[in-house]
Amino acid sequence: MLNLKERLIDILVKSKSISQEKLDKLIQLQKKKGLALRKLLLNEKIISEQELLSILSEHLYLPYLRLSKYKFDPKVIALVSEQFCRRYGIIPLSRLGDTLTIAMSDPLNIFALDDLKTLTGCEIDIVLSSQDEIEAAVDSQYHKEAADLQQVLEEISTEMPVEESTKMAKNSEELELTEAVRESQTPPIVKLVDLMLIQALRRRASDIHLEPEEDCLRIRYRIDGNLYDIHRLPKKNQNAVLARLKIISNMNITESRLPQDGRFKVRLENKEIDFRVSALPTTFGQKFVLRALDKSNLSIGLDKLGFSDEPLRLFKEAISRPFGIILVTGPTGSGKSTTLYSILSQLNMPQRHIVTIEDPVEYEIEGITQVQARHDIGLDFASGLRSVLRQSPDIIMVGEIRDSETADIAIKAALTGQLILSTLHTNDAASSITRLIDMGVEPFLIASSLIMACAQRLCRKLCPKCRKSYEVPDQVLKDLGIKEKISPSTTLGMNGERSRTINFYQAGGCEFCNHTGFFGRIAILEVLMIDDYIRQLIIKKGSLEEIKEYAIKKKGMKTLRDDAILKVRQGLTTLDEALRITTEE
Repeated sequence: MLNLKERLIDILVKSKSISQEKLDKLIQLQKKKGLALRKLLLNEKIISEQELLSILSEHLYLPYLRLSKYKFDPKVIALVSEQFCRRYGIIPLSRLGDTLTIAMSDPLNIFALDDLKTLTGCEIDIVLSSQDEIEAAVDSQYHKEAADLQQVLEEISTEMPVEESTKMAKNSEELELTEAVRESQTPPIVKLVDLMLIQALRRRASDIHLEPEEDCLRIRYRIDGNLYDIHRLPKKNQNAVLARLKIISNMNITESRLPQDGRFKVRLENKEIDFRVSALPTTFGQKFVLRALDKSNLSIGLDKLGFSDEPLRLFKEAISRPFGIILVTGPTGSGKSTTLYSILSQLNMPQRHIVTIEDPVEYEIEGITQVQARHDIGLDFASGLRSVLRQSPDIIMVGEIRDSETADIAIKAALTGQLILSTLHTNDAASSITRLIDMGVEPFLIASSLIMACAQRLCRKLCPKCRKSYEVPDQVLKDLGIKEKISPSTTLGMNGERSRTINFYQAGGCEFCNHTGFFGRIAILEVLMIDDYIRQLIIKKGSLEEIKEYAIKKKGMKTLRDDAILKVRQGLTTLDEALRITTEE
């Protein structure tokens, strides 16, 4: 009985598609690279995919099907997840009793067939299709909202003179609201907004931007920190779309001259996602930004946030302390809130009283008392914190230390038995100490209360499916201070010299990552633990350079650049991305 590899070799030799000499070389190359023989045949362009499929169809007695005009059944598609289809290059076609028919380009992949049989409980029948056709079918069937959105846009986009559009934009505050509200409740507009939200969530967007321009309404999604143009809606539908968003966000529909905030919830695939909505008046109408807040990201705990081993150990050590203050610093959008919420979720136990003061409350967490700061009525961080201290809390999270009064109360609360978590806007961990001193907090109070200061950034993660390895010039490595180390697994080159042990990767682009080359983001951390010597430096008002030099040389603190380079060496991100988000020390 021939195994699958031998079967493919036998088919190729019998069909005279490849000479025995070429085949022997290919088998040697396969052993060296560790790739499937079928993949090598296509990569080396020894045979085209169509020729290979024809040969397999003839010798394995499997029919060949073109998928471009095939009518898929949504119920059958729902039997298998999109991730499974992409992983194994398959798509389900039909089900008859306990038999599921699928299209695949590699019928010799028995792992895919075994996994699919276990997943569905069905016997599997195969038809052959090209990889390109299968990927196109997966795109069209699992991302129907994109096609539906285009269809809705075509339905509602009728011709309107540019002059009329411009006039409408410039006089938007004088428009008849009744018409906008009526139109916002029509099926096409409701469907348009719903599909926009679904598409954004499926593409992993953290924000949706709706930006009025002179002749259109531009829609952009922020994915992995970068903004991408997605749609341009006709100007005539702008007011209806924005009115729809105001209605579901519980905003004042009649107010268009002042900024407004609102929020709403959606449920998608058994996940509840909160949307925080901000409206800002601009020249051509109100600009909306919708921030998607997925609660499921918070319950994973610190271990799964992607922290490096040493920063993670220090973080765990810091949050185990009964009292003191922990500061997470970084610019807006660096993941500070997500880190703090993950800590709170981990510390959230019935025997602890946890209170947060935020502006605004981003995530609603069961079991935690959350206070919304309201500056218009005098409920700011300082007054809120003062009131919270009378509520006998164990742990307090202050959204941000913005002024000397909040800093002073937070520091003193940490000294009286509470664990305080908060954020600051500084460039690195050590700068948080000088920032507190600049705010007027006495150095001896900082030295007594501060447990840890941490600087954080987010960098984009390489897509694991399409990343490409490449050589980095030695001079670049030398300039960055990256030293090669010989590991036990290092191989010897042709002349006996030892080869490099570091693999560097750059972004590619595939369907899985929407051709961006990146999928998700990962945190880069710089953690400064406060020990007795640093406390003495703080009391003596030692310089920032002294504190950093001691932390790096004596305590082995890894800077943001060090941690970013570590992520590069692990193949998680690119060198360009690491240099972009960190500064040279």
